[in-house]
Amino acid sequence: MVLTVSNTLGRRREEFVPLNDKEVRIYVCGPTVYDYIHIGNARAFIVADVVRRYLEYKGFKVKLVSNITDIDDKMIKRAKETRLSVQELGEVYSDAYFEDIARLNIKKPDINPRATQHIPEIVKAVEALVKKGCAYQADGDVYFDVSSFDDYGKLSGNKAEALKMGARIEVNPKKRNPADFALWKKQRKGEPGWHSPWGVGRPGWHIECSTMAAKYLGETFDIHMGGKDLIFPHHENETAQAEALTGKPFARYWLHNEWLTVEGNKMSKSLGNFVTVRDALEMCTPQVLRFFLISAHYRSPIDFSKENLKVAETNLERLTNTLERFEALGEREDRTAEEAQLLSVVEEEKRRFEEAMDDDFNTPLAISIIFNIAKAMNSYAENSKETATSAKEEVSGILRRLLDVLGVEIRTEERGVDETGKVKELMDLIIDLRREMRKRKDWKATDKIRQRLQKLGFVVEDTPEGTIWRRRT
Repeated sequence: MVLTVSNTLGRRREEFVPLNDKEVRIYVCGPTVYDYIHIGNARAFIVADVVRRYLEYKGFKVKLVSNITDIDDKMIKRAKETRLSVQELGEVYSDAYFEDIARLNIKKPDINPRATQHIPEIVKAVEALVKKGCAYQADGDVYFDVSSFDDYGKLSGNKAEALKMGARIEVNPKKRNPADFALWKKQRKGEPGWHSPWGVGRPGWHIECSTMAAKYLGETFDIHMGGKDLIFPHHENETAQAEALTGKPFARYWLHNEWLTVEGNKMSKSLGNFVTVRDALEMCTPQVLRFFLISAHYRSPIDFSKENLKVAETNLERLTNTLERFEALGEREDRTAEEAQLLSVVEEEKRRFEEAMDDDFNTPLAISIIFNIAKAMNSYAENSKETATSAKEEVSGILRRLLDVLGVEIRTEERGVDETGKVKELMDLIIDLRREMRKRKDWKATDKIRQRLQKLGFVVEDTPEGTIWRRRT
């Protein structure tokens, strides 16, 4: 099967063909460590993690680099507010970032380069751009000359509009063109600085990323990822300065995730709806938050709300109950025709899952297919007291492997799996008795049983495939 992606560069869907048929190199814009990461950041990092996991599932070796911006205007402003040094501030929030992504089951990047540890490489890149006539010095600052790069605006899609947007970012009489952007900034009083040919100063944001990406992934690499808000100016400027420097394509595929809103509104501190990952994890578990954030396609908007978190929690609970129930079945040695049929269904759904993920990482469709597998497992468990050990391992193994592609971990042992077998036997007995009552049309008794079980933490559902039950968390 062919993997296709929506490439922001060119705004088209195209087949993904890596430079090396056995390895994929990815750069993800990481956090500016002046505060805790918010749920919008988390969505971008989880999207990249799912892409990485699926490529690994397909057999690629993935090298993923994600930077840490630890020198920036926001860093300097926040350091003054907190009376910490910029370095101290960066350490505090870098540690917090690593804690948060670990809780969300995001694999740690292979390399986490920090901007302040790459000043020599950045200075060298700026020097080369000046020498090539693509940048100029002005009173200790150095700016990239956008007019020197004919393809400026190609990523965002409109050169004229990109230039207008650039002009609105910073009005500075020292710049030749209002859209020119800083590669190096002259040190101001109280700010950290490093020595350079233009005096003491610090790098601009855009040159940090392109320099570190090139160092660890090469002058041309496969995928660059980040939120839609980074397309302009950050990613536009990254690709312009990198390609002006090397004369080679920078990133071949650009994947950008859509906005995240909160209760239907854009997230903003001024609106009082700014939600950090730590805020969100006071409302739900890390796995529920992750499951929610992959429930929409990465190129579609998603709205953070208590109602949507509850939906994610319920769906994750259904999968947990499915695995608990199926894995608690008794075991025997020989397989039956029913198990062969179950395995055939599961294998077909696994193929459809791969098709969904090959279709530009379509996680909502992939999740619906996972629920098809769960439905087949529930139907089997409804009518069976035991199964062949090998069939049980194969079926539950496939479901867990597909969930792992999405980074979703289901730990049935945390729900008392040692007692699950006894619970299943008791619940099966109650469901059998209730089924007899339904046949006699004793609706009052069946409803009473359902209500009492619900109070005890069990949900009973009458479906076309039969009555199923699940344990509520």
